[in-house]
Amino acid sequence: MAVQHSLQVIDGRCDDDGSPPRTGTAWTCAAHIITAVIGSGVLSLAWGVAQLGWVAGPACMLCFALVTYVSASLLSDCYRCQDAEKGPRNRSYMDAVRFYLGKKQTWACGSLQYLSLYGCSVAYIITTATSIRAILKANCYHAHGHDAPCSFDGSYYMLMFGGVQLLLSSIPDFHDMAWLSVLAAVMSFSYAFIGLGLGLSNTISNGVIKGSITGVPMKTPLAKVWRVSQAIGDIAFAYPYSLILLEIQDTLKSPPAENKTMKKASIISILVTTFFYLCCGCFGYAAFGNDAPGNLLTGFGFYEPYWLIDFANACIILHLLGGYQQVYSQPIYQFADRYFAERYPGSGFVNDFHTVKVPLLPPYRVNLLRVCFRTAYVASTTAVALFFPYFNEILALLGALNFWPLAIYFPVEMYFIQRKVPRWSTRWLVLQGFSTVCLLVSAFALVGSIQGVISQKLG
Repeated sequence: MAVQHSLQVIDGRCDDDGSPPRTGTAWTCAAHIITAVIGSGVLSLAWGVAQLGWVAGPACMLCFALVTYVSASLLSDCYRCQDAEKGPRNRSYMDAVRFYLGKKQTWACGSLQYLSLYGCSVAYIITTATSIRAILKANCYHAHGHDAPCSFDGSYYMLMFGGVQLLLSSIPDFHDMAWLSVLAAVMSFSYAFIGLGLGLSNTISNGVIKGSITGVPMKTPLAKVWRVSQAIGDIAFAYPYSLILLEIQDTLKSPPAENKTMKKASIISILVTTFFYLCCGCFGYAAFGNDAPGNLLTGFGFYEPYWLIDFANACIILHLLGGYQQVYSQPIYQFADRYFAERYPGSGFVNDFHTVKVPLLPPYRVNLLRVCFRTAYVASTTAVALFFPYFNEILALLGALNFWPLAIYFPVEMYFIQRKVPRWSTRWLVLQGFSTVCLLVSAFALVGSIQGVISQKLG
């Protein structure tokens, strides 16, 4: 989610860094966070609760909510360097890592961040193809009955999605179209609320709350351990927003100090998203019990009303079509453009633009590097999705891979430097213990997620 500032300076006034006056409040900040966080990750929560059971499932969500708030609180204190109210600003996550931790840590952070963006692009392709198949299946079941052999291959739809993304990646300033953010927000809330509503209605119509204390039984204890670890990874994927926190904080007006407003906004947004997540996960589990599908809207726990299933999946497709470009691909494209321009300043292939005239369209400027790099990027993400088309396992892998380093380690280390926390002090020991526990949880989820991907591939 891109956070844009107005380009108009109001009455000649500007902030302490020369930027136009910031006007954000705790409520607008909370709205930004909620809009950015609620997305496709919500669809796997019922499955995650089903693996953990009625006690551990909700408890795990509450624990991740608490951890996310602590992480957000630490990171918000790193927005300004040295002085929390008047120091220079770090306008992005990478700016903060660069200032506090140096060049080597910045490269490590950047590598993880771009790997995360790449992985989410792959997840979007898988999810879109799954939703297209779900629409076709819903129509087929409605026409021929719930026992009809309605089966559709997802590979074709992944290739089709990749082709559309190739076209979208060539549109100039696609990522600057403000209406895309609005459309994505409306679509994500639409399908999330539809999933919540269907789970609630199914629970009421069943007249009984399904599920158990220990969750889905497995054949062996080891198999149960792997499932639990994947469920933790799925929940981890749905929560953190550390990568966009400082960009959102950079929209806040002061006084009061931005970190105080950000902490208030984080409390509001985490309470709202946690309530929403608990409702989606718990109502989905209550409706289907041990048969809770991996994706609430495509696993066919719901058959009717088929038109609502179609609409919800159409919302997912529209959300992911724009999100693939605007949220996940454009930062990588922009990094590649800057890197190659700096590395090869005299190369015509890298820096020259050529005007192409297409009938009925205005002249279009083409850069060969952009065409080649973006084609290779879209092709590679599509190929990975074709090879590993596993929704729950890929989400769990991404959640586990990114949770500790990006949401815990870097914020804790930056906080130590910003607040000059002495080594071996009580605060230092508590935060190091907090980071270590989160590392162990993340490693547990990562191993289980890798096992899940491998077992799915071999099975």
